[in-house]
Amino acid sequence: MAKTNGKLKRPAPAPKGPHKKRKLAPSTKEKAADRPTIPIPVVESDEDENISDQDFELIAEYGQSVGFLSSLDTKGIARSKKETQRLRQLSKPQKDKKTPRLKDDDLPSIHESSEDEDGLNSSISDSELDDDLPSDVSSDEEMPYEKAPRTRIREWQDPKPSKALVTGLPVKLGDGRVQATGKAVRIDSSDTEEDEDDVSLDDDEPVQLSPPPEDVSTAARFGRLAVVDVLTMSSRQSRINSAKDQIAGICQDIGADPENGTPALPDGVPNDIKIRKLAILSQLAVFKDIIPGYRIRELTEKEKTEKVSQMVQRTREYEQGLVGIYQNYLKSLEAEVKARSELAAICLQCMCVLLKDVTHFNFRINLMNCVVARLSRRSWDESSQLCLDTMIHVFKNDIVGLPSLELVQVLNRMIKERHYNVHPLVLSALFHLRLRNELGVRASNSRVEKDEMPKKNQKGKKKEVKQHLSKKAKKVLKENKEIEKEFKEAEAQVDQEERANRQTETLKLLFVLYFQILKNPKPTSLLPAALRGISKFSHMVNVDFFKDLLEVLKQLIRRETLEDGPSTSEADQVQSKLLCIVTAFDLLSGQGEVLTIDLVDFIASLYSLITPLSLDTTIDTVSSVTNKSTADLLFRALDAIFTPRSSASTNPSWRSAAFAKRLLSASMHWPGPVVVRALQFVHGLVAKDRKMEALLSTEEMAHDGVYRPEVNDPQLSNPFATCLWEVHALRLHHTDQNVRQEAEKLASYERL
Repeated sequence: MAKTNGKLKRPAPAPKGPHKKRKLAPSTKEKAADRPTIPIPVVESDEDENISDQDFELIAEYGQSVGFLSSLDTKGIARSKKETQRLRQLSKPQKDKKTPRLKDDDLPSIHESSEDEDGLNSSISDSELDDDLPSDVSSDEEMPYEKAPRTRIREWQDPKPSKALVTGLPVKLGDGRVQATGKAVRIDSSDTEEDEDDVSLDDDEPVQLSPPPEDVSTAARFGRLAVVDVLTMSSRQSRINSAKDQIAGICQDIGADPENGTPALPDGVPNDIKIRKLAILSQLAVFKDIIPGYRIRELTEKEKTEKVSQMVQRTREYEQGLVGIYQNYLKSLEAEVKARSELAAICLQCMCVLLKDVTHFNFRINLMNCVVARLSRRSWDESSQLCLDTMIHVFKNDIVGLPSLELVQVLNRMIKERHYNVHPLVLSALFHLRLRNELGVRASNSRVEKDEMPKKNQKGKKKEVKQHLSKKAKKVLKENKEIEKEFKEAEAQVDQEERANRQTETLKLLFVLYFQILKNPKPTSLLPAALRGISKFSHMVNVDFFKDLLEVLKQLIRRETLEDGPSTSEADQVQSKLLCIVTAFDLLSGQGEVLTIDLVDFIASLYSLITPLSLDTTIDTVSSVTNKSTADLLFRALDAIFTPRSSASTNPSWRSAAFAKRLLSASMHWPGPVVVRALQFVHGLVAKDRKMEALLSTEEMAHDGVYRPEVNDPQLSNPFATCLWEVHALRLHHTDQNVRQEAEKLASYERL
């Protein structure tokens, strides 16, 4: 053991194998891959192997199909991979390597005279060459064959070389077929040469190319013909079919990838009317599919300058482009509607569909203006009904309240500009407004709703101390509120307080419109619709306006004729008066019950209307303005009078008897269904009041005074001085069986 610095060292172990750096002797065994050929193993067949008859039949049937096995290249199959690569390298063509250019090569210069120059010269002397030439021709002159002109090839000889026929390139269709355009243009060669000369002379100057067309929607695309090519087709059916294919392909591309597609189909080109209809309707379908479920606002200057990610920038560009294209589409629709062209009906239908389906999107007010403007005419047709149905759809499906408010504002402005001279059905759309009573917040029937006043601070309670915030904290709090507001808008949450405020504004505009129609010095055809609206929303009218409103209704009843009305028939006048009576009782049926207001004037007015109605032959005809018949309004008014508003209020017996007597007297001239309703009403009055049973008796009795049927005051008519003999006459002599049965029930009435 060796000793190093006083310490013993162990000897290293002897190496068991060869060292890493020591080279091993190469093995003499040759690998199979290194051989040029690998022999194919041969299977020796057993002599004892038996072949069945089925094998012979199979070989006889399919023996010719396997004959290619005998012609296989056994050498190529047995060749190894390394040998195959070597043969491929040998068979590759060798590229000519460029020799490097030498500055000083070994070749003699062309100006030097070499010693072997004599050996390179020809053995023919100059004198011999001169002898062969003609005597009159010198060596410097041109030979005769050099002066002879060249002969041109026949293919080059064109009878009209100035013009050449150039055919257009073929186009490839969407299904892969190649189709020739069939267009050919003759090019003047002289003009071309002159142009080339001009270009060659002005090579130094920059060439100004014509700018490309800005409208690329009409240009040809890959796999599609250009719009101009489609429009120039000779056959109209081929033009329509080609246009259908192109429009369908464009719409499919836009629907697959809206951000990369252009949702503007080619427009502004003189086109067939049917193709234009297809293009407009196809754009409508595309916009309905790609319009997002939110409103796109315009970017501020700050947002335009700030840096955003590539995805956000791409989304912004797509949204702003979509808004621009959608605006152009609406402008084209509006232009067609205003021009009253052949496409006006289709364009109006498209605008109505957009207003119904994408009410939340941009340019909603523009669509409302176009739809409401169509309703400003006095005439009524299918397009007017379409616009009315669109407004009703918007009112019914409005949850936020803003579209309804905007539409009522537009409608109110239009009616004022037309001086209330519009069709009465226009106001019928306002009956479908979703106001507070239909959204779960019902008005109180017992008290007037007022804003709750903030409670004063009671003694003994400490005031809440506001937390002091720095400017930075206030700024952060303000930013957080704005972020929360944006989140609510993104989640499409409806703010209950904001919706209530919008509905309150809508209700104010509605009642202002109704009251202006009522106070108009010249009543118009809108009066029945306004009365129906007040009757429908009467529970929302402020109590402070009740007395003034009832006074206006009394003045309307006293008017005998409607001045300058579209249809001043007696039936319309009677219906307007009946509506005034119904509206007055509806006002006091809700929160007006707490008021002690006597409606005797309205009751007397209804009593005086029954006698003229006995001669009305159209009493059961439904009116297009009120959508009800005169009989319906009459019995609705009677029910409002004799149905007590509270348990304490009851009608006196003389009033019930007077109305029963006059109603049965008028029913002698009415049609059967109206007579049946009159008998049923009188039957109810008799069941409520015992004193009226005496009117059913036909026996002679002593009475105070006489009955006065001509008096229009029910209290002064003295109805108990007569009897209801009309019941027995109807029971015995009326032609309608239902009338006779109902009269029999009333005549044989006995109180249980």
